[in-house]
Amino acid sequence: MLQTKPLLLLSFLLATTFNYGQFTDVINSNRPGESMAAFSVGKTVIQAELGFYGYKEKHDIIGYEAKGLGTDLSVRYGAFFEQLELSLDLQYQMENYQLRLREEDRDGFKQTTIGAKYLVYDPNKRDQQKPNLYSWKANHKFSWRQFIPAVGLYAGINLRLSDETFRRPGIVNESRWSPKMALLTQNQLGRYVLVMNLIADKYGTNRESIDYIITLTRGFNSRWSGFIEHQGYTGDYYSDNIFRGGAAYLVKQNVQIDASVGSNIKDTPSILTAAIGLSWRFDANYDEVLLRIPKDEKDKDKKEKDKKKEKAKKRLDEVEGEKTN
Repeated sequence: MLQTKPLLLLSFLLATTFNYGQFTDVINSNRPGESMAAFSVGKTVIQAELGFYGYKEKHDIIGYEAKGLGTDLSVRYGAFFEQLELSLDLQYQMENYQLRLREEDRDGFKQTTIGAKYLVYDPNKRDQQKPNLYSWKANHKFSWRQFIPAVGLYAGINLRLSDETFRRPGIVNESRWSPKMALLTQNQLGRYVLVMNLIADKYGTNRESIDYIITLTRGFNSRWSGFIEHQGYTGDYYSDNIFRGGAAYLVKQNVQIDASVGSNIKDTPSILTAAIGLSWRFDANYDEVLLRIPKDEKDKDKKEKDKKKEKAKKRLDEVEGEKTN
């Protein structure tokens, strides 16, 4: 088992599930990117993902500037089924805001979202080939099946807990609550993992938008991984393209730290962000086995053992009969 541990740790970097279930030996965090993976954390598993960020924003036409610090927390829980995950996302922000001759400090909850995610399709479930514990290369060699993504669906509710504290000039008021829906896909492409989200945010309100996130992650070794990401916002009140990059480090099986930077490419407004984060998983209550043998394989092995026992007993009876004669 000691020889295979580094290979299992590397699965963290590639967000793989080794073909059986969604739980892995090491933590699978949505950080440091902004996209959501198609897979859940696993039944009875609790996972917390905490981040701290700083940002600077400037609008050349309107003339405002804003800079500040914030923290975001995502709490994820695998409930009822292996495929189902419940989540709570919070974002609290403090900023210094300047518009012409006016300057003010303000703070409050910028985002609060309660939601649920369900894995509706896992292409690996159809593949009954057992993982090779002694060859990472064999488990991640090229296959056309890699282009068939795992698919998940997300539905949630945005709650406005602050009174438009961070509203910018020209942006309409936000509703007290609004729906959020997303289609999530995830591909294992050799040493890479590709995650794509198509999001309908604040749908049906005067601030609705259709957004997307594309995240590509690569593992470098058993501890380090890196990612690049593109997030697009498309709405009547705000449209933008933001690019991010960063890295994550596996401290131990259930703990990950990360860092990232992000920026857009326009000046209405220009945005620059930097963030660090910590992800922690509690899985003591998880009663499934990661590399479990499928039930049909267990039944097959049991039948083979029973046949051998029966054959041995029959042969013993024959020998006893010969002695008697």
